[in-house]
Amino acid sequence: MQIYVDADACPVKKEIERVATRHNINVIFVSNGGIRPSQNPIIKIVVVNAGLDKADKYIIGEISDGDIAITGDIPLAAMVIENGGQVIKNNGELITENNIGNILAMRNLMTDLRAADPSYKQPHKQFSKRDRSRFADTLEKVILKCKKA
Repeated sequence: MQIYVDADACPVKKEIERVATRHNINVIFVSNGGIRPSQNPIIKIVVVNAGLDKADKYIIGEISDGDIAITGDIPLAAMVIENGGQVIKNNGELITENNIGNILAMRNLMTDLRAADPSYKQPHKQFSKRDRSRFADTLEKVILKCKKA
């Protein structure tokens, strides 16, 4: 089991490192650049070339059954699930085979709404301490469940 992180805009890097260290699980932060190196031996940083979906393509090419991906990118989440991985959003929401269809449909609907009305502004919820805590709790639970399986 490894953890792959879509790291460019990930607000929970410290939480990932803390939980992964406790369980001695390798973490791969995938980014277009700008991530500080870690002294932690379980942390690997992969810098991909700049370009559309380069980090996503790297993660999909590497992830395998039982791995965990951390991302807010819904199309990437769908591909990870197809490859047998598990997905946790940055706010701690677990994305599974059971809910990815609804999440993709909502994403597509919102994309269509924004395209139809350029003045439409979707409200953005601030990332909170509660989201950070929920994320760490979900990651812990997913890792424990994977270890039991």
